[in-house]
Amino acid sequence: MKKENKLAVGILIGMTIGVVIGVITDNIGLWISLGISIGAAIGITFKQMDKNDKGDNPDE
Repeated sequence: MKKENKLAVGILIGMTIGVVIGVITDNIGLWISLGISIGAAIGITFKQMDKNDKGDNPDE
């Protein structure tokens, strides 16, 4: 998967979870925004894991 797509996939995962929880709790606006935030964090984590697997991390 391309690096550009990892962030999008993370946001999609978070938004999907946010929509499901929002529908269940009848507060979809809150949970979509929280889902996008959490999804962005997931996408960034995917990017960092990929960078560490390839050995591109200058800190090590």
